[in-house]
Amino acid sequence: MSILPPQPLSPLDGRYRAAVTELGDTLSEAGLNKARVHVEVEWLIALTDRSMFGSSPLSEAHKLALREFAVGFGQPQIDRLAEIEAKTQHDVKAVEYLVREKLSELNLDAIAELTHIGCTSEDINNLSYAITVRDALRNVWLPKLQLVIAALTDQVRRYESLPMLARTHGQPATPTTLGKELAVFVYRLNRQIEQIIHIPFLGKFSGATGTFAAHFSADPDANWQAIAQEFVEGLGLTFNPLTTQIESHDWQAELYSRISHTNRILHNLATDIWTYISIGYFRQIPVAGATGSSTMPHKVNPIRFENAEANLELSCAILDSLSATLVTSRLQRDLTDSSAQRNIGVGFGHSVLALDNLLKGLGQIDAAADVLAEDLNHNWEVLAEAIQTVIRAEVTAGRSSINDPYAALKELTRGKRINRDDLIAFVEGLEIGDEAKQRLIALTPADYVGIAAELSQQL
Repeated sequence: MSILPPQPLSPLDGRYRAAVTELGDTLSEAGLNKARVHVEVEWLIALTDRSMFGSSPLSEAHKLALREFAVGFGQPQIDRLAEIEAKTQHDVKAVEYLVREKLSELNLDAIAELTHIGCTSEDINNLSYAITVRDALRNVWLPKLQLVIAALTDQVRRYESLPMLARTHGQPATPTTLGKELAVFVYRLNRQIEQIIHIPFLGKFSGATGTFAAHFSADPDANWQAIAQEFVEGLGLTFNPLTTQIESHDWQAELYSRISHTNRILHNLATDIWTYISIGYFRQIPVAGATGSSTMPHKVNPIRFENAEANLELSCAILDSLSATLVTSRLQRDLTDSSAQRNIGVGFGHSVLALDNLLKGLGQIDAAADVLAEDLNHNWEVLAEAIQTVIRAEVTAGRSSINDPYAALKELTRGKRINRDDLIAFVEGLEIGDEAKQRLIALTPADYVGIAAELSQQL
């Protein structure tokens, strides 16, 4: 027997709904229809403001009523649209009829035929998608990403001077600071934001094949391209003057590719922090009442970062598919974009869910300074780089005749664990200047971090 009432198929609408609910205001079917009503209403107002086809400008009261109808789009309108579409079998036509009903209610039947005039469905759809994607990006996704960056920046500030053994190829390497390594991610993410905010949201409004043919058949004297450009730009979008029936979706492909790139940087962050937790560099702060394992009571699992990984991968899979699919349309139009674009919210949703988990995860970790210090103290061999570099400088300056200092340090340290005494004994036996020798003897792994702290402060 079926489970009643019907259950959500997507976890975004079920288990994770609370984390992504804001996206429903824009990237849901209802959000799309709300934007469609907005576009249809604004086109009516734009035409009547110009007294097109013998119409007269609407009163301010009528304009306000129509705009409030669009802004107040809610469950009653959702239900009515469903009833209309059951008959029309066409979503945009159903929106047109809904707007006509509102005109009748306002005693504006005289301009009813201006509803959707000159428009192909894609004129309404492309503008509506541009509006909803823009609003979802600016009002939900970017603010959530900026919260993650802010939390990460707080960690940078806390740990900018905390020495940490680096692990290139997973092996002990030249020390750094924990803050500097996190600062790398902040820099990378801010760079992506800078590129994302400059991607334009394009819109077309030029009829069935992008030629304004119907427009000029009705009024050959109007400057329809200028009217369309003013209308599109009045919606806060960028006008695309040269299209087929559809707006070519290149801006969408560019945006989704850039979001996917950002997702992958976040994925890198999640895997790095997961690894730091695994080797003890970060301690997790237990959440009161939470269970880490159904059988092992001691477990505090890095589930926030694991959840983020999975959802970032899902988001990229969807957004990458959209980027590849949307840029191709057979001849002047096919409908491959129609079903594809209905998944924009899913792509955004998995990314927002990942951001939510990263934000929570960053708030549940603390650096284990003692573990970091102990690890550095057990890896004195990482100073081999400094020693051979100083010898090279001494040879060049004429204060040493050592042949192939790199080979000498390789013989001493490669694949071996040495301690401070071993290193001091080696340095004391070197033929180098006394000042350089004393500088190397005083050096410790914790000191060998270059300007890592200063680099962190450049954010």
